[in-house]
Amino acid sequence: MKIKKVFFVSLIVAGIGFSIPYVDYAVDSTYQKIKVFIEAFEIVKDNYVDDDKAKDTDLIYSGIAGMVGNLDPYSQFLTPKAYDMLMSETEGEFGGVGIQFEMKDGFPIVITPIPNTPAFKAKIYPGDRIIKIEGKTTENMLRDEIMDSLRGKPGTKVKITIAREPEKKGDDWNTFDVELTRAIIKVESVKYKMMDDNIGLIRVIDFNAHVADDFSKALKELSSKDMKKLVIDLRYNPGGLLVASIDMAKMFLDNNKMIVYTKGRTSKDYNEYRADAKAPYPSIPVAIVVNKYSASASEIFSGALKDNKRATIVGENTYGKASVQTVIPLSDKSAVRLTIAKYYTPSGTIIQRDPETGKGGITPDVEVSISKDEELNIYNSMQEIYYPDDKSKKEDKKIEDKVLNKAIEILKNVN
Repeated sequence: MKIKKVFFVSLIVAGIGFSIPYVDYAVDSTYQKIKVFIEAFEIVKDNYVDDDKAKDTDLIYSGIAGMVGNLDPYSQFLTPKAYDMLMSETEGEFGGVGIQFEMKDGFPIVITPIPNTPAFKAKIYPGDRIIKIEGKTTENMLRDEIMDSLRGKPGTKVKITIAREPEKKGDDWNTFDVELTRAIIKVESVKYKMMDDNIGLIRVIDFNAHVADDFSKALKELSSKDMKKLVIDLRYNPGGLLVASIDMAKMFLDNNKMIVYTKGRTSKDYNEYRADAKAPYPSIPVAIVVNKYSASASEIFSGALKDNKRATIVGENTYGKASVQTVIPLSDKSAVRLTIAKYYTPSGTIIQRDPETGKGGITPDVEVSISKDEELNIYNSMQEIYYPDDKSKKEDKKIEDKVLNKAIEILKNVN
């Protein structure tokens, strides 16, 4: 048995990059702890009542997933299937239901349904908790397993169970099933329109590979209509690509202005990202609207313009998700997605929320608090603004969105 253990430990240790000499002389604590893992592995493998649940690969993968998953909400283990799915995703178009989510308290929480998708049409709302998919609990499920369950061939159906927070504290959560028919999901990154008083309005839905180009086109179109001031709406934007947020920030920040920087465990993880040319819109007054679901690249962009005094941030404190993950392939075509650094705004504010203190995110210059009831009304109002039906267009309804109205009011008072 000793030979078997030594050989198995050497395989695991080699796989994760440790170098342990001949085992009889190995006395360091790392080896001793790995030895305990091997002992537990063999006990479970040889004695667990259901042997089909105690296969070598399943146990080892579960061990790695637990190790990585306990670090933070964004580090995770990817099985070969999940890693292949990640690497082969088509850009901006896929088969699914159109839900953008983040993991919180062990469950997937809807950040926003993508407009004009099955989830959007089924009136799934931001903040909804997905507690089951096809009757299987999602609690502590891997993010990629959730994505794999929601995505699939267009035309096929998937049943999800939603838990919705009550409007009044103390009331029971509303739990219900929704059957969705998967479809090709096309992510439209930008919507824009001209408001009264020559104020342009651009909603950025997602920081995908096309957003900087789409955003630039929207700016040019609005400028051709004599735009004098600009509101950028980043509410319910879950983020996306770092490079997209940097490219957008460069449109407002002149050469050498700091956009964001990263700090990690070692000096090699320190990187600065700066504007590298003259900005095409260096002086237009800007207000950025955010809420508690504005995350990641949304926060990087907002923080850059706030700290460089190029925009007034209006709304709620943002989500607080801004860490750097890298995907490291393993020898069996699985992989580890690992947080290696955190993002900081130009003034040194750490964006990543501290789970213990609750500090993090981008603090608005002008805070506009909203109740749960108001939040739902504002969300529905946003859909009428950005995705009006024929009836809404004819009625030219007053905007029932006090956060957007506040941003417009601020800009009207800027000379």
